[in-house]
Amino acid sequence: MKKNSLSESSAQGEVNYNSMTKADLVEVVAKKASLTAKAARESVAAVFGGITDALKKGDKVVVTGFGTFMVRSRKSRVGRNPQTGAPINIPARKTPGFTAGKALKKVVR
Repeated sequence: MKKNSLSESSAQGEVNYNSMTKADLVEVVAKKASLTAKAARESVAAVFGGITDALKKGDKVVVTGFGTFMVRSRKSRVGRNPQTGAPINIPARKTPGFTAGKALKKVVR
């Protein structure tokens, strides 16, 4: 896992923001499941592909103990052109969403 460049110091302690890339995730899966790098890469791709395919169909993906992936709908709204200030219509659209499960929230706290 690579360290991101963001870090903050405070009176209560130092806070570091780390990020895990897809390659890092593949490496962790390979080690924890005793898989080759290729098998781990295919496994991670299959999981992400399955979630993506379900969301494309509008289905919800529930991973017990981890969280729920779903499609959220955003309503159309009126915005402003920042250059002219003229009102513009922003169309409705669907966005992917994730809600963490109880077990994940508990571990992160």
